[in-house]
Amino acid sequence: MALSASSPAPPDPALVALNRFGLGARPDDDLGKIAADPRGYLEAELKQPDIALISADDSRNAGLLDSTAAIQASMAAATERKAARDAKAAPVMQPATDTADGATDARGKPAVPPVEADIYRDEAQARFDRALGAAPGFVERLVGFWSNHFCISVAKGQIVRACAGAFEREAIRPFVLGRFADMLLAVEHHPAMLFYLDNQQSIGPDSRAGKRRGRGLNENLAREILELHTLGVGSGYAQADVTSFAGMLTGWTLAGRKGRLGEPGTFVFNANAHQPGEAVLLGKTYPAGGMGQAEAALNDIARQPATARHIATKLARHVLADDPSPQSVAHLAEVFTKTDGDLGALALALVDLPDAWSMPLTKLRSPFDYVVAVRRAIGASAGNEPQRTLRWLRALGEPLWQPPGPNGFSDRTDNWASAEGLKTRLDIAWQAARQADDVRDPEYMLSTVIGASASAETREAIARAESKQQGLALLLMAPEFQRR
Repeated sequence: MALSASSPAPPDPALVALNRFGLGARPDDDLGKIAADPRGYLEAELKQPDIALISADDSRNAGLLDSTAAIQASMAAATERKAARDAKAAPVMQPATDTADGATDARGKPAVPPVEADIYRDEAQARFDRALGAAPGFVERLVGFWSNHFCISVAKGQIVRACAGAFEREAIRPFVLGRFADMLLAVEHHPAMLFYLDNQQSIGPDSRAGKRRGRGLNENLAREILELHTLGVGSGYAQADVTSFAGMLTGWTLAGRKGRLGEPGTFVFNANAHQPGEAVLLGKTYPAGGMGQAEAALNDIARQPATARHIATKLARHVLADDPSPQSVAHLAEVFTKTDGDLGALALALVDLPDAWSMPLTKLRSPFDYVVAVRRAIGASAGNEPQRTLRWLRALGEPLWQPPGPNGFSDRTDNWASAEGLKTRLDIAWQAARQADDVRDPEYMLSTVIGASASAETREAIARAESKQQGLALLLMAPEFQRR
C-alpha cells in the first residue's frame, strides 16, 4: 500500500493527539475515549506527578540498577573477562568442561555471564513497558526526544551499554517537564555522557596532571555541548570558545575501578586535572573556580537566545513537520525564554499551537514510534520480549540507545522512508499479525485504531483481506497508521 500524502483537510483531533503527540491508539481504549477533548487529554497527562519516572515500586522494575551499580558491575565483569582470557592463554589450561574459573565453556567460548547485556535487556524491557502502558504517551514521546537530543551510544563500550538505561532514568526522565538548565547539568555530570564523549581523557595542559603526563585537552564534550546540546550550528561561537570551554570542563570525570578519586563509577571532580585560571566563553570571563566554573557556564548557555531557537526548532520538527513554520518555532522559543527553560510549559505551548491541529499528519513515524504503535495496536502476542522489539528496531535502523553519532537519530521523514525501510516495516507488520494472541476483526480494529480518518483505499484493502492476519498486517502498513 503506497504511503501517499493524506488529504489537506484538517486531521481528526483525536488522531492528532494519539499519533502526532502520542504513541498510537490501543483498541477499546483510546480513540473514542479522548474524542470529546483531545487537548485536555494531553494536558492531563502533563499534569500527572512524576509521570515521566520509571517507578522502583513496580515489581517489574525491581532489578534495575542505578548507574553506579551498573558501571561497577561492568567493571567487575571486565576484570573477570580479562582473567578468563589470561587463563586461556596460559601454558597450562583447565579442561574446556571445567568452568570453575570462568574461563571457557565446552565450545571454547567465554563462560563469564554477559552482565552488560543482561542489564541492557532489563532496561529495554522497562522502557518498552512504560511506552506500551502510557496513555496517550505524549510524555514518553518527550522522553524519547530528549534522550535522542542528549544521546549516548552503547556502541561506545560495555560501560555505556550497562548504564544507558540508568542514564535516561537519572538524567532525562526527572527533568522532562522541569527546567532545561537542570537537565543540561544532570546530563553533562553523568558518567555515561562523560565516558561517551571522552572527557575522562581531557586534562588541562597547565594542570598538575597535565604537566606531569604531558597530555592535553579532549574537546569532544565541549564541542557537542555547544553544537548539539545547546546553541546549535551557526550560532556564533568560535573554535576559541570550544577550546576554552574544554579547559573549563577538565577534571569532570568518573571514578575508576580502583576508586582512587571516589566510589567507582560515580561522577568526580579531579582538581589535579583541571585547567587552572580564568576562562573566556562567548565573550564572558569566568573566574577560576574549579568545578563551579563550567557549571556557571552551562547555566549561562542554557539561557542563550540561540539555545532557545535551537531547542524550539528541534522540538517543532520532532512533533509538527520536517520544516515547521517560522511562527511556530518563534513562539516556542519565546516560551522557552520567558519561562527560563520550563520544559513543561514548552510542552503545553506545543499542544496549543494551531499548526499542531491543522496540519495533515505527514511525518513518517520513526522506527521506535512505529514499533511501539504496532505493539500497542496488537496487544498481547507470542513474541519473545524484549528481544523481538530490539530486533525490529535494529532491522529498521534505530537500535535502542545506539545512534550513529552524537547528533542522534534523524528526525526527518526522508531518512526513514527508503524502499528498504518500508519493506522492513511490511515484514514486521506480517510478523506482528501472525504472532498476535487475539486477532480481532480487522475492520473493527480499523475503526478503533484509525477511525474516521481511514481513506476509502485503506478501507477497501482491509475489507478484501483473505484472513484476519492479512487484514491486520494491511492495517499496520496503512498510510494513516504510518504517519503522525
